[in-house]
Amino acid sequence: MIEVKNLTKQYGQKKAVDDISFTVNDGEILGFLGPNGAGKSTTMNMLTGYISSTSGQALINGVDILDDPMRAKRDIGYLPEMPPLYLDMTVKEYLNFVYDLKKCKLPRRAHLEDVCSLVKINDVYDRVIRNLSKGYKQRVGLAQALVGNPPILILDEPTVGLDPKQIIEIRTLIKRLGKKHTVILSSHILSEIQAVCDHVIIINKGKLAADDTTENLTKNISTDSRLIARIDGNRDEILKVIKSIPGVISVLADMEREQGVFDYEIEVKEDADIRRELFKRIVARNWVILGLKSTEMSLEDIFLKITMGDNVDIKVKKNSDEQTPDEVGSDDGESISPESDEGNAAQSDEGAADDAAAGDSEEAEEKEAAE
Repeated sequence: MIEVKNLTKQYGQKKAVDDISFTVNDGEILGFLGPNGAGKSTTMNMLTGYISSTSGQALINGVDILDDPMRAKRDIGYLPEMPPLYLDMTVKEYLNFVYDLKKCKLPRRAHLEDVCSLVKINDVYDRVIRNLSKGYKQRVGLAQALVGNPPILILDEPTVGLDPKQIIEIRTLIKRLGKKHTVILSSHILSEIQAVCDHVIIINKGKLAADDTTENLTKNISTDSRLIARIDGNRDEILKVIKSIPGVISVLADMEREQGVFDYEIEVKEDADIRRELFKRIVARNWVILGLKSTEMSLEDIFLKITMGDNVDIKVKKNSDEQTPDEVGSDDGESISPESDEGNAAQSDEGAADDAAAGDSEEAEEKEAAE
């Protein structure tokens, strides 16, 4: 479980992250969104302990990342946007190095084989990382985050550089991992977030702008819904008939799609379902409905409304100490290897791999501060 309480990061007069609070429960997949320079990378770097906060707390399974970083980091697997890879090592050498660095107690050979099978890098296990494609390098970066079977995974753009087939595979893997791991996923592919995540957080200009499910965000932003009906019949008469249906706010006829066939965009009141009445009235006049679909707001629509200055008022869920984690089933969950109290990832701030990742993190935060 991750608890963020009034977290703030300030560079001089610039607040990269401004007093944000949220909770990620066990077994939950959180989509972490925001435009460039919004403070996403800075927040993730504070959660993983690569940079310190100016004020506030980041609790990893109840442990403050600043008060006891060694203990907190044992529970974290982190994939930064630029994976911390040693390009002159083979995949085998690198993963064994990470295994030793994290002081992993799980059976070495079996555990690394499981990790490689999960991210599908068995066929490049003996190859030098420098010679791998960008997609395979990204997979190796994901593999290092999974070494030690940490209960919390923080993934920054995990599908960058992957082809469509690989993206689907990683997306499926993340969903499976979410059954036994707490996952924070940052991505600019909003359809990916919508398909994978249980709920989303949107950060804008350093402040928490939204924290809820996509469905609830849609309800908060829009109190009405829209239907698109493709109808074959007299255009002017159809407009009159649709406007007369109770619950209809407005109707517009789009361009002619076929001879005598138009798309009608129908805006209806909240909780109004006009589909049956629409069908009855159209059929009664011997017109034909060729298509009918709803046009609910996508995550992309929500993101743009919140971040483009539309003055959208979103209710952000309040962080509560009384909130209890969701119960997570274990029968159908994905596990890299058997659970072990001593087998979780350990002390990730010791060693050169973390120095490389920290360098990437510092570069990212300096860029955000400058923006």
